[in-house]
Amino acid sequence: MNAYDGGAGPPRGAEAPQGPETPAAESVDAAESAQAPRAQDGPPAAPDPRSGVAALSPRYQVVAALALAVVAVAVCVHVGMVFLHVAPSNTVTKTHGEAIDEYIYPEFEQNWKLFAPNPLQQNIAVQVRADVRTADGAARTTGWFDLSAQDGRSIDGNLVPSHTQQNQLRRAWDFYVGSHDSEDRSAGPRGPLAETYLRNIVVLRLERGDAAGRGGVIERVQVRSRTTNVPAPEWGTDKVTSKPVYRVLPWWALPAGETEGGAR
Repeated sequence: MNAYDGGAGPPRGAEAPQGPETPAAESVDAAESAQAPRAQDGPPAAPDPRSGVAALSPRYQVVAALALAVVAVAVCVHVGMVFLHVAPSNTVTKTHGEAIDEYIYPEFEQNWKLFAPNPLQQNIAVQVRADVRTADGAARTTGWFDLSAQDGRSIDGNLVPSHTQQNQLRRAWDFYVGSHDSEDRSAGPRGPLAETYLRNIVVLRLERGDAAGRGGVIERVQVRSRTTNVPAPEWGTDKVTSKPVYRVLPWWALPAGETEGGAR
């Protein structure tokens, strides 16, 4: 028998073949390299720059915060006043109604004529003329300026017309009519305010249009309204006249502060 017939394993005393050995130092270095983070090639990225209020210095951040607080308070007061003005009578309006009216009139007055059972069915144009002292001392009276037509031309084709173009003159006239009787006598405590408000508006419009001419001064103004009925639809049975109706107000002399340098 062969001395190696004792089994299929390797002969006794013989060593099993081994693969190429890896030095221990190389194994440790490789493990450490795998665990250690890789160093960045360049310097660390700078943080994104701050914008808005955060970019301001602490002092200006305080100023901006105070300004925003003041604006927020003003908006809340305005919305509250308008709400109380249009709201039904309540304890607050009964107690502080005078203060609310002083804030609202005349610039922020609200009305619901568009939604009334009988909405407006007339076109009202506000017109003005003036007595002028020219630069050479002569006196003359201008023709009638149709201020409503000027506003209409500014609004026509304008996608975002201003509140002034749409409502200032119209509301001033409504304010005057509502505070005066048919004889142009003040019908309440707001009558003088309505007259001054309307006069200031028409004087400013005349001055912007250079109605007095170079070196001229406006001394008096007169306002009138031209009212025409809206035509009835073709299928309607109502008969309305198309003849205009005029309401002519008295001449208003301008105070010294308004004749020199315009209304304020």
